[in-house]
Amino acid sequence: MKTRAAVLQAIGLPAPYAQSLPLRVGDVELDAPGHGEVLLRMRAAGLCHSDLSVISGDRPRPVPMALGHEACGEVVECGAGVTDLKPGDRVVLVFMASCGCCLPCAEGRPALCEPGAAANNAGTLVGGGRRLHGTDGSDIYHHLGVSCFAEHAVVSRRSCVKIESDISHREAALFGCAVLTGVGAVVNTARVQAGSTAAVLGLGGVGFSALLGAVASGAREIIAIDLNEEKLQLARELGATAVFNAAHPDAADQIRELTKGGVDYAFEMAGAIPAMDLAWKITRRGGSTISAGLPNPALRFQLPPVTLVAEERTLRGSYIGSAVPARDIPRYIDLYRRGKLPINRLMGNTLKLDSINEGFDRLATGQALRDVVLFD
Repeated sequence: MKTRAAVLQAIGLPAPYAQSLPLRVGDVELDAPGHGEVLLRMRAAGLCHSDLSVISGDRPRPVPMALGHEACGEVVECGAGVTDLKPGDRVVLVFMASCGCCLPCAEGRPALCEPGAAANNAGTLVGGGRRLHGTDGSDIYHHLGVSCFAEHAVVSRRSCVKIESDISHREAALFGCAVLTGVGAVVNTARVQAGSTAAVLGLGGVGFSALLGAVASGAREIIAIDLNEEKLQLARELGATAVFNAAHPDAADQIRELTKGGVDYAFEMAGAIPAMDLAWKITRRGGSTISAGLPNPALRFQLPPVTLVAEERTLRGSYIGSAVPARDIPRYIDLYRRGKLPINRLMGNTLKLDSINEGFDRLATGQALRDVVLFD
């Protein structure tokens, strides 16, 4: 079938993207779903820094590639072997399709699936195939097995989590990345305890989700840190007990003084080395620094190794919030229904697919929370 998609033709084009047009929206050919795959009609897709990092070249990927990885869709057709979904079902897309058989999957850590990671790096579906082609027949790579900046997509069944239809498409899309990653970093990776102290550095969709996760977990002191004053004000409204502008030269000293030595948990969500450095500095003796940001792979973070021992510090990574998506997405949606995770407050602009480059300009300048492409 023919459908329309936003395809990245070249990485590293300069901003403003509304002028350089790294994403070209046009017709593509989409194969029918193969074994274990489903054809989806996309309903909503969020704009995330993980997409932006591919556009900028911070996360190199093969091109041409149909971008997008955070979405809600509706099942149109099921390929052979898919018996637990049917046309009309609503699903949230997950950007790591777990094979269920490798060692991490067997250990209950599907976010670290080895075949899934290999497929994501290669720009294929988890089964190794590519279902997208240009109108001239050339292959187009998949982004993280999802490629949701498109009217339709073929994905692995293992990329789908079925949900109920009582929340909007726009809200549901955020649970596939921003909420899964941010809340998961708090409750799965760090296991934040009630009465503890936490700091969140970088208030995008993932950072705000981490803040909401810390509130829901009962942290008694939650510090929000960002460069944008409007985001800091929203953080106060959502439960931050203190806010700091990361540009302030004495921010680390002020936070350590406020918390009497640092926080129990510091979450770096900006994907920037200065944020990582600040997160490390404000973590107390015996505390944990958790990073879910994805900086350029060539960048390096320096720390004095002696502090790991002498202060019993912990430095941890968190990918997809250390999630088990089939378990966590329904749980987080239920918390949203109960008013415990008000992710509706994180919504930014709604866009049409043809305006997607302008949306990434907003994201690149730090203006956006979670802008969402809505499909008719």
